[in-house]
Amino acid sequence: MAVRRLYGSLDSPATLKVLACLFEHHIDFEFVPVDLSRGEHKKKPFLSMNPFGEVPVYEDGDVRQFESRAIIRSMAHEHGKKGDELVEWNPRKQAVVANWIDVEDHKFEPPATKLIYELVIKPKKGLDTDENVVAEAESKLAEILDVYEAQLTKFKYLVSDKYTIADLLHLPNLQNILGSRAKTLIGSRPHVSAWCSEILARPAWAKVREMVKKGQA
Repeated sequence: MAVRRLYGSLDSPATLKVLACLFEHHIDFEFVPVDLSRGEHKKKPFLSMNPFGEVPVYEDGDVRQFESRAIIRSMAHEHGKKGDELVEWNPRKQAVVANWIDVEDHKFEPPATKLIYELVIKPKKGLDTDENVVAEAESKLAEILDVYEAQLTKFKYLVSDKYTIADLLHLPNLQNILGSRAKTLIGSRPHVSAWCSEILARPAWAKVREMVKKGQA
């Protein structure tokens, strides 16, 4: 059997996304920690796997991938089992999944990560929060979540009544937002709030959170 390894950091949302996908598909793998604080991702050994110096990197036998969304797309297609798959086998239906993957990437994540940096990461580093950045990011994310709220009046999940990788990709950032004062952006939108509660309660995500907890111990 091919050896599967995930090189990444438990401080990296991109790594956590891939971990969630691995656990969703019950894939056996070895986790290889990359110390971002020591700059290991910018040194020659790691750069030979990803020349852009970013985590995660996923190895499956002789196949090596970087970029979390690319890893997750291919993993879900290769390991999805009928009835439990996180993708659509019908190309036209999968086109809609792909659309919401891009929404997460280009619309949701940019303001979400700005908020998380200001409200979660900076305080941990003893840095002052820039309230102007927070206000701008909250305003932008509110617009995005209004669209989500409308979409989620139609379906249980973003694409349909079936959980897909389009939902999975939101997990780390949603978790962080709910742990900050920006949680009101979610709580004030009942359908978004219900969706968050549903996907954050998945057993695969619980396993990821347990890994992070053990890593911080």
